[in-house]
Amino acid sequence: MVVMRERTPFPASLLARLPRLRLLVTSGVRNASIDLAAAAAHGVTVCGTTSSSTPPVELTWALILGLARNLTIEGAALRTGGPWQSTIGTDLSGRRLGLLGLGKIGSKVAAVGPAFGMDVAAWSEHLTEERREQVGVQLAPSTEEFLASSDFVSIHLVLGDRTRGLVSASGLALMRPSAHLVNTARAAIVDRTALIAALSEHRIAGAGLDVFDTEPLPADDPLRTLPNVLATPRLGYVTDANYRTYFTEAVADVTAYLDGTPIRTLTA
Repeated sequence: MVVMRERTPFPASLLARLPRLRLLVTSGVRNASIDLAAAAAHGVTVCGTTSSSTPPVELTWALILGLARNLTIEGAALRTGGPWQSTIGTDLSGRRLGLLGLGKIGSKVAAVGPAFGMDVAAWSEHLTEERREQVGVQLAPSTEEFLASSDFVSIHLVLGDRTRGLVSASGLALMRPSAHLVNTARAAIVDRTALIAALSEHRIAGAGLDVFDTEPLPADDPLRTLPNVLATPRLGYVTDANYRTYFTEAVADVTAYLDGTPIRTLTA
């Protein structure tokens, strides 16, 4: 039996090295790092837990607000005796919040925007007019228009073949020099090389990132030092209430499996 945190790598090659493994429990109900087909082939039952959408919504807004008020630069200057009040913040009122994805998390992020006086628009490949009306946002006609018109772009999509690299070099080139990108979903949705170039060359104003292609982020990674990056170490779901759910339900998963009635099983 192995109990693991959501998104911990667990490929088929590792499964092959654990011939006695019969149960794998992961936090959350989706973990792209687990090869579910290989697990089934090895006779391994994979179970998940529920999780709340509230923590990543809160973190998304923490990143948006931190970027708008240049908290990375101003906070560092205050601690090190640097310039006092060296930047000018961005007003959220009247700005456009663009959401890539309008699911469980994206729709809750959308609900906060009007409280700051923001115009909210959304785009995803399968976003319907009915869903747009239900959430109460504008529907962008294309990714190009969406990226070009948004002041803050926040990503809330599931990683898959269609979304991998969706925010590409050409997409980043459409964004305004004053625009910010926030990613609390999956790093691979954004072209990492293109993003670092856009940030280094100030072709976009900044990025708020909680997800990375390599985690932990290497010590020499430029995303650690770029002044226009507000980065957090995968904190999206890391809250006391959510972890209480993870650990409680992980124990329940193990107990149910030992009783011969697995619950919350994940399949390919």
